[in-house]
Amino acid sequence: MKRTFTIVCLQIIISAVFSQEKVLDNAYLKCQYEYIFESDTLSGKTRDDLLILQVGENLSKCYSYYSNEVDSLMALPNGDEIAMKMISDAMKSDDFMKGLYPHKRLKTYIYKNYPQGNITVTDGLSMQDYIYEDELNTQQWEIRDSTKTILNYSCQMAVCNFRGREWTAWFTTDIPVSDGPWKLSGLPGLIMEAYDKGNQYVFTIVGLQKVEDEPIYFSETYVGSKRFEKTSRIEFLKAKKAALMNLNGYIEMETGIDLSGGNPPRIMRYDLLELDYK
Repeated sequence: MKRTFTIVCLQIIISAVFSQEKVLDNAYLKCQYEYIFESDTLSGKTRDDLLILQVGENLSKCYSYYSNEVDSLMALPNGDEIAMKMISDAMKSDDFMKGLYPHKRLKTYIYKNYPQGNITVTDGLSMQDYIYEDELNTQQWEIRDSTKTILNYSCQMAVCNFRGREWTAWFTTDIPVSDGPWKLSGLPGLIMEAYDKGNQYVFTIVGLQKVEDEPIYFSETYVGSKRFEKTSRIEFLKAKKAALMNLNGYIEMETGIDLSGGNPPRIMRYDLLELDYK
């Protein structure tokens, strides 16, 4: 009971933070996607996330449910204290090993058709937030005859090569929304499932909800600096790859704190969603 009360109170406080953010549009459709990717291609180890896609009349927003909760918490005046208390409590039980404490997953926020005809992306590395613009509807889809049913919707297959990965998508014309998870879009219906060749990255819709005038906010993320640094997509991907190849070294460069303990750099055993930075 105490734990439930704490969660409810926290959600009420976080809702007050949302009310202070810039409203870009109002959503009429909310989609939930299970996002699974291989974090170690040698062992087959995977990680998961829950992505939210809000669709409005003029734009859409895709983001991690879990990361958004953390960003909202950290925006509170005493957010750091609340987060540390929740982490400390989790460490005293099995919740810590289950990942039931505030921590980010996918840090990327994607705003399609914002500004009009483009995509705005915000993301974070270590103690810095970044922002860059990207092109909208750049996937050159080839629609195939294959069909299958997802969430009781009849779906059709489409394939494309997008920035170094071969993608397969299943979309439904029953929901005439040319959108989907992450940066995927441009088909004559909502993308219900998408995966790359080898299934290293998989997006699967698990929920659909019609909503009425649900605000789509421009989220102020809080990695540490509490400001966005402008960059380009390619430069960000290069920095992200370098950081993931040696995360301790990147943190030392940003903060001056050495976390390596004299151990060799960690070797990244997977690659990024977009491969055209090489």
